[in-house]
Amino acid sequence: MFGLEKPAGQQEPGRSGGLPKMASVGDFNVLSSSIPATKVELSVSCRNLLDRDTFSKSDPICVLYTQAIGNKEWREFGRTEVIDNTLNPDFVRKFIMDYFFEERENLRFDFYDVDSKSPNLSKHDFLGQMFCTLGEIVGSQGSRLEKSIVGIPGKKCGTVIVTAEELGCCRDSVLMQFCANKLDKKDFFGKSDPFLVFHRSNEDGSFTICHKTEVVKNTLNPVWQAFKISVRALCNGDYDRTIKVEVYDWDRDGSHDFIGEFTTSYRELSRGQSQFNVYEVINPKKKGKKKKYVNSGTVTLLSFLIETEVSFLDYIKGGTQINFTVAIDFTASNGNPSQPTSLHYMNPYQLNAYGMALRAVGEIIQDYDSDKMFPALGFGARLPPDGRVSHEFALNGNPQNPYCHGIDGVMEAYYRSLKCVQLYGPTNFAPVINHVARYAASVKDGSQYFVLLIITDGVISDMAQTKESIVNASKLPMSIIIVGVGPAEFDGKYSTMEELDGDVVRISSRGRFAERDIVQFVPFRDYIDRSGNHVLSMARLAKDVLAEIPEQFLSYMRVRGIKPSPAPPPYTPPIHVLQTQI
Repeated sequence: MFGLEKPAGQQEPGRSGGLPKMASVGDFNVLSSSIPATKVELSVSCRNLLDRDTFSKSDPICVLYTQAIGNKEWREFGRTEVIDNTLNPDFVRKFIMDYFFEERENLRFDFYDVDSKSPNLSKHDFLGQMFCTLGEIVGSQGSRLEKSIVGIPGKKCGTVIVTAEELGCCRDSVLMQFCANKLDKKDFFGKSDPFLVFHRSNEDGSFTICHKTEVVKNTLNPVWQAFKISVRALCNGDYDRTIKVEVYDWDRDGSHDFIGEFTTSYRELSRGQSQFNVYEVINPKKKGKKKKYVNSGTVTLLSFLIETEVSFLDYIKGGTQINFTVAIDFTASNGNPSQPTSLHYMNPYQLNAYGMALRAVGEIIQDYDSDKMFPALGFGARLPPDGRVSHEFALNGNPQNPYCHGIDGVMEAYYRSLKCVQLYGPTNFAPVINHVARYAASVKDGSQYFVLLIITDGVISDMAQTKESIVNASKLPMSIIIVGVGPAEFDGKYSTMEELDGDVVRISSRGRFAERDIVQFVPFRDYIDRSGNHVLSMARLAKDVLAEIPEQFLSYMRVRGIKPSPAPPPYTPPIHVLQTQI
């Protein structure tokens, strides 16, 4: 429902008057200018498309649109190729997109039967469309989403299958170690103090420095320590790109003496320790001057080990479910819900702060939960019929089954609760944290991860118990998001919320420190858009509160040594004889 604008694809100029050539990644977007968590490649296939051609089958093309934020405008991201004469296309061209867990990326896939070379889509027959989010694709089993194509009333338009694949070269690292023999002596009173400098080549033939080893003092036969470097930094993922290595003799004054250089590539290095990875160090000036010059020593690769960093998406693809629980503050300080000044005021025309925070976070997380059933709790209210105060009650009135269907179900239960409970107090967090922790403690194998969203208007009454609960929960597969609504002083230097957040000082209780940082706090007022654009407020809020979840999730898995489950086997479409329009 609420989209965050992403780079919209710019079409490559088409062939003269033809259709645009490329499914491309597009322009820079200020709101999303953080480094993407990863890039994913989307593959599109269709089955049983409408047949719009009289004497042959349709000639389909897929056009992908992303949605701009605020004004909801759809922008073309890119197009696949046209495949002639088929109702079951498996498009070859892919869409490569930046993926951020914390953003909701709305997508629209439109399908056309191409009748001419015109790039103008209105000149072609519309075959239908499919709407989804990028999170929906990634969060589906095996990151494979199958959905009906809609858009032509009274017609069955077929189905579309979209598969997301994380681009792997982004996250490979290599651990390498080098030694050298008989390097040139450069120091008058001693031997050389050698170090290596690695450069990757650029498209224009220039070089960019990407690593320096440490200096090994007073030797012509150094052995450098093993070092780790990402494949992206070393060669930008291009295995045949030239890597230049320079050897220097270190000098205290910074005027390091050049000993020589050699070139290699990732592909050559990946052969590991062998005769192929002994390099002659050449000093071009010396080579030009001395006829008998052979080399300035040799550098040998001692070891080469590829390490693939496991990512958040590896776990999601392997079937890990994100379980979302919401807990809402029903204390009296929120104000009478029937009054417009109340934070719980039910305005028929717009969401209150609680509703906005709930939708902003929930609508993103629900894509990663297959059954879309969410426990919804309240705290700090007097419950009917006897008026007892509860700090852990089910919003739907069923303590045995507090689950609500989807975010709409949670919103409905929240509004229903407001009509039948009495706002009271105090503000106790520990009971709802312990409620989720009990579930998290029962599944520690990496198959499930729990996210608790607490929305509150004020200062915590049970600070010691809450800190104890968080320290205990830091050992479990769970994260806690706290959104503060209303005018309270949440974000002072020494505020209780900042203390719980633990970004500055790790939270502790009775001498025990939290095993990892699991709490993220934000004050809602920082996200109120002055122009009144609530969609923008909600998108920014979701971006900030969810940005830390993937790293908190990975920190739990790493500490516990849990590896992702293997993904289900990739979908292999049935083979069709296809002719591709060039």
